[in-house]
Amino acid sequence: MRRWLVDAAVALAAFGLGVFFMVNSLSDEGAAPVWLELTLGVLSAAGLVFFRRSRPVTLALVLIPLAILFALPMGALPFALFAVGVYRRGGVAVGLTALHAVLIAVIYRVAIGDVGLYYEIVTFLVLLHVSMVAVGMLTRSHRKLVSSWAERARQAEEGQRLRVEQARLAERERLAREMHDVLAHRMSLLAVHAGALEVRREASPAEQAAAGVIRECAHDALEDLRTVIHMLRDPAEDHPQPTLGDVPALVEQSRVAGAEVGLALDSGGDVPDSVGRHAYRIVQEALTNARKHAPGAPVRVTISGDAARGLDVAVANKLAPSGDLPGAGAGLTGLGERVALVGGRLEHGPTAGGEFRVRAWLPWPA
Repeated sequence: MRRWLVDAAVALAAFGLGVFFMVNSLSDEGAAPVWLELTLGVLSAAGLVFFRRSRPVTLALVLIPLAILFALPMGALPFALFAVGVYRRGGVAVGLTALHAVLIAVIYRVAIGDVGLYYEIVTFLVLLHVSMVAVGMLTRSHRKLVSSWAERARQAEEGQRLRVEQARLAERERLAREMHDVLAHRMSLLAVHAGALEVRREASPAEQAAAGVIRECAHDALEDLRTVIHMLRDPAEDHPQPTLGDVPALVEQSRVAGAEVGLALDSGGDVPDSVGRHAYRIVQEALTNARKHAPGAPVRVTISGDAARGLDVAVANKLAPSGDLPGAGAGLTGLGERVALVGGRLEHGPTAGGEFRVRAWLPWPA
């Protein structure tokens, strides 16, 4: 709802500015009919509503000649150039503004005989359009800065959560190891001595019965201790976490979304869930970066390894046609922290073959 209100406000402002230009040009010789001006003005305002975000460059290229020949479309052109500054790179916005400035400087010089009026009109229009493009570029930079801060905060929070989780797991492992090394050893000795007392010939029947009870209790206590140690080392989670077996479903989701993704999965033996979870997150982040920075480019996912070599995860895609390196933002920083916490390695960057590759090695716990 808010988006449509903003679009309606922009369209009304563009139409109002166009009316201002039309009123000031009605006295000029060769002015276009009012009905034609109104038709083009409505179409220009509608173009701002439907194409200002999705195709700002095309919209601006259509409005530039219309704004030179007619008055009402002149009101929509500054807002179209503002949209180019917001949604496209700075070089594109500056190029379109320069093109329009050159065109009006040449065409208006031929059409306007009064030199003073010519410089007044050209200066006003150039300053108006340059100002709108500058504000649009500033808005784009501000949005990118805010997005970068938000992403850094998210990655810092994720890194802190992983560190806390790792510290908690390390403490659980230490407690489990102490319980196993100390309590299990002593209770095993207790069971052995009780068993020896139970079969001792000199022991009375009552002593043998008591020794049997002690041996059985020690055995039950050992079983309970093993259960507690298992819970400490592998705590139950409220929500099931993805593993390596979920990677094919993740790839299929990308294929359904229109991406061309190839998967080669070759892991010797059952991959531990902890390793598979990290591999899943690496593939997930890499596919997200590929969709974001190189849409439509083929992606290749390769996972291989075994208990002796560890697990290798590689995701490669063709670089975007613009040459921008995909996925070089804060998302890979979070992956680097995740991999480092488990003792692995992460590499990412362009290759000599014109691809961007994310490759990670994860240790395989014994």
